[in-house]
Amino acid sequence: MGIYLILVGLLSICSLSLSQDCNPGHVVNVDFPGTDITSVYSPDADHCQQLCTQHPSCLFFTFIRGDWTRDNRHFYCYLKSTPTGEPKVQTPLMGVTSGYSLKPCSPDLKPCLSQVYQNMDFYGADYRTLFTANYEECERACTQDSGCQFFTFVNEVFQVEKIRFKCHLKFSWTIPRPPVVRVLRNVVSGFSHNIQMGQQLDTACQGKLFPHADIPGGNIMVLPAASPEQCQTLCSTHPKCTFFSFASNGLSCQLKSDQDFLVIRDNDGITSGLPAHFCQLDNNWVKVAHEDVDFNGSDIRYVLLDDAETCQRTCTEDALCQFYSYVKANFTDPTHRRRCYLKRSITMPAPPKVAKLANVVSGFTLRNCVSAPSHT
Repeated sequence: MGIYLILVGLLSICSLSLSQDCNPGHVVNVDFPGTDITSVYSPDADHCQQLCTQHPSCLFFTFIRGDWTRDNRHFYCYLKSTPTGEPKVQTPLMGVTSGYSLKPCSPDLKPCLSQVYQNMDFYGADYRTLFTANYEECERACTQDSGCQFFTFVNEVFQVEKIRFKCHLKFSWTIPRPPVVRVLRNVVSGFSHNIQMGQQLDTACQGKLFPHADIPGGNIMVLPAASPEQCQTLCSTHPKCTFFSFASNGLSCQLKSDQDFLVIRDNDGITSGLPAHFCQLDNNWVKVAHEDVDFNGSDIRYVLLDDAETCQRTCTEDALCQFYSYVKANFTDPTHRRRCYLKRSITMPAPPKVAKLANVVSGFTLRNCVSAPSHT
């Protein structure tokens, strides 16, 4: 379990992230070397900074720009942290930009990503393609398709003639997802009551579940989940998911895709169901506390509290917290008793890979923007 791995230093880091001064600026051609948590792809330093802000423990970052010449690493976003909240070293280095998390700045957790990127490919994550007259029309198609988070458009002078004007719509997860969901005695886990799961649609509907039933085959991915209702929300969010099966033994959610057939088989340990891509599911399942379930990892910080109900309220009242795990007073290891772990995951659009590619244009959905900008 992740809580066994938490050191005393983690608490000081997480507390520090809430007390740092707001520092939204960037430092160009300066590296913050070492102390990496992880690296992800990003198209520019602003997007990298937003990723750092949404990562549970990132305090600062270094982004490798497209003009970097030392090796083939381009568009790498290195997320970093130290116990002091400051880089151990700051070194002049051409081709990089560094900066700090916006956590102390009361950040917008659904930022408008209106920038478009010439000669840059958001590689992978395609779920639909179509032909459009220009990248602006591709951007509009992405914005109007609830499954699309970013796009790449191939322009009229691309080397391969037969795919010119092709618009690639792409998907990434924008709902909170615990990275590990596992059975653990005397731990209670749940979600903030303020989080939104998926698109907020005007038409309400009831989800269709098939208790004690499996839909075999057709898996496109298997994800951790705490309940059939959470699994249904995951399926409803993914544009390629046509039905799902949730296994209570193992707490796994199997997202499936088959446009032609739906075959249901009796199975006592599994609940299956259909997604709701075009209406608003009842999200009351986020208010359920799951006994003897641990949401492992993604910790922002922990606080000592007397019960799981107070832990849930603390998570709900914290704008950064999306889900939590509470360790009861009778937990086996006394070191971790009464700890309320507040947690989050990155939910902003994030391409799995960013690369240079001539004569393509990439960008993001404008659904989080107040008004769509005009490009010239």
